[in-house]
Amino acid sequence: MERIQIIAIIGSLCFLGYVMWQIKKGKLREEYAFIWILSTFVLIVLSVWRNALEILAHTFGVIAPPNLLFAGALFAVLIYLLHLSLTVSKLQYENKTLAQELALLKQKIDKKEKA
Repeated sequence: MERIQIIAIIGSLCFLGYVMWQIKKGKLREEYAFIWILSTFVLIVLSVWRNALEILAHTFGVIAPPNLLFAGALFAVLIYLLHLSLTVSKLQYENKTLAQELALLKQKIDKKEKA
């Protein structure tokens, strides 16, 4: 095993430990942690099995294996950003609804206090 493989494996395991620690502390929800854990396992597999990327690149017809890794990472990031955008849009709508309901309740309380 080469030095870069050992560094990659240790780095991936440290990142996995950090993600688990954030989940335990309650700073990272499990639904969002899933993608990070999955990505870490993919990195560990690619670090241990060096020919995996070359085999996958050949299977998909990609000439240079790093291009497959880059394209896969780009696609994963785009999908994750879409998911986050949908979540933020939903939360924005819910915040707006809550603010409107709060304003209506405040108005009712003010009317009752004046009466």
